[in-house]
Amino acid sequence: MSGFHEILLVAAILLGILFVPRMMPRKGAQTSIRPVMVISRNMRVAIAASVLYPAVTAAFLQPWRKDLILFLYIGLGPVLLGWLLYWVFTGRKK
Repeated sequence: MSGFHEILLVAAILLGILFVPRMMPRKGAQTSIRPVMVISRNMRVAIAASVLYPAVTAAFLQPWRKDLILFLYIGLGPVLLGWLLYWVFTGRKK
């Protein structure tokens, strides 16, 4: 069985020698990194509010002790409704 492991080790080393240099960037090549999506200030505020609002309502309502359905309506419902409306209106603009 040890012969089989030695063959696998040699194959792994050969594959590493062949493929690792191809995956490394070339030293002379200029790579420009552009952000995929630029997030505006208003979008950052909306994302922060959609994280903070359910957290604050969870702290007050404590859905793990009491009524979970009330938390879903009051805590997560407005956030999901807001993002759904945003998605619909941005789709109509495009």
